[in-house]
Amino acid sequence: MKASKIAYKPVGLALGAVSGMLAGAAFKQAWKVLGRDKDAPDATDEDRTWSEVLLAATLQGAIFAGVKAAVDRAGAATTRSLTGTWPG
Repeated sequence: MKASKIAYKPVGLALGAVSGMLAGAAFKQAWKVLGRDKDAPDATDEDRTWSEVLLAATLQGAIFAGVKAAVDRAGAATTRSLTGTWPG
């Protein structure tokens, strides 16, 4: 395993935590924009419909994946610009 990849591991973990927080905030805002309730439904929420639960899960997954990819890519690009080596 390359030294740059090993050195990037802690940075990647920190970026993962940051991306999770950003994605959570983005999802809450998106759910509010859709005009839904304040909180998104859980899969076991008895008072919510199937379509509402599945819409929330799909939206949340898409936002989390997009934010994670953007943060990971930015972290790798920044690492390359600072060290000259791509960490992946």
